[in-house]
Amino acid sequence: MTNPFEDENGTYFALINDEAQYSLCLSFVKIPPGWSVAHGAGSRQACLDDIRENWADMRPKHFDRGDD
Repeated sequence: MTNPFEDENGTYFALINDEAQYSLCLSFVKIPPGWSVAHGAGSRQACLDDIRENWADMRPKHFDRGDD
């Protein structure tokens, strides 16, 4: 069985939550509560590129993100 999240021909969304964390989601999957579309519907690669460009800090938003 193949992983549907590795389907290069699928259509995806890049999702974001209130903590500024991102997730890749297939477009046919219902968007979970607390998440919204940040990019898409698009190719898997386009959504992954968007996530890489916009998610520089993996810590949840409520953590102190000041310069250490």
